[in-house]
Amino acid sequence: MSDVAKEAWRKYLIQLQVKPLRTKALTSGFLAGLGDALAQKISGVKKLQLKRLLLFSLFGFAYGGPFGHYFYKLMSVIFKGKNDSKTVAKMVLFEQLTASPLNNLLFMLYYGLVIEGRPWVFVKDKLKKDFIPVQLAAWKVGPVVAWVNNQYVPLQLRVIFGCFVGLCWTIFLNLKARSAVTKDL
Repeated sequence: MSDVAKEAWRKYLIQLQVKPLRTKALTSGFLAGLGDALAQKISGVKKLQLKRLLLFSLFGFAYGGPFGHYFYKLMSVIFKGKNDSKTVAKMVLFEQLTASPLNNLLFMLYYGLVIEGRPWVFVKDKLKKDFIPVQLAAWKVGPVVAWVNNQYVPLQLRVIFGCFVGLCWTIFLNLKARSAVTKDL
């Protein structure tokens, strides 16, 4: 790792200690926007839709980072900071039955209502059609990610790890939502 990267990482870790919520919110916002930019490019747009990118960033900043910050703090209290295999299995189950469906539901609502500006009737129908398949897809990878995150990643870095995984998940959800919209047109 270069000296510049090492110094940037050191300063980032200091910010995680000094202002953890702000740092996680900013990181989540940045990575959500980056995920959308990548999804837009992968889907073939010629020019990035900046309003859309900013709305994704806003979602990550206002919801993703803060939710993850408080969720992992809550889990460390509930599970008393343990990371033995049995406790981690309980943490994974708890996360997959609570945070995973909630995050996917809120993202799909936000995507339809705010980012696409669709009417509630359309979004409600889309949720009925796509929520279960999206959640089932999340459960194919989510438990493994949650296991690694809760077993091996220090508490202060769990949101950031989740954000990097979320970047990939954002691309998946964006492309899924985009393909459904093009079929509806």
